[in-house]
Amino acid sequence: MTKAMTKANLVAALAEEMGSDKKTASGALDAVVNIITREVTDGGAVTLPGVGKIYCRERPARMVRNPATGEPIRKEADKVVKMTIAKALKDSVNG
Repeated sequence: MTKAMTKANLVAALAEEMGSDKKTASGALDAVVNIITREVTDGGAVTLPGVGKIYCRERPARMVRNPATGEPIRKEADKVVKMTIAKALKDSVNG
């Protein structure tokens, strides 16, 4: 297994793919991240073609256990960010 790609590696690869400099690629990456963050925060979803769909899901209040003491605790309702991976990406990894 290879190491995870860092932001610097991603920016360099994006700049090479776009045929531009790293500053432009970094700006483009930051803009995409900001758009995704804003949309998901507002309750929407973002589909990245060939990659997947990023969305926010609400979890109801529930009972959980404190792992240290085993004591049951009520956890309030919250929101979690989820991602569904696109079939095309799954197929390319497995095929």
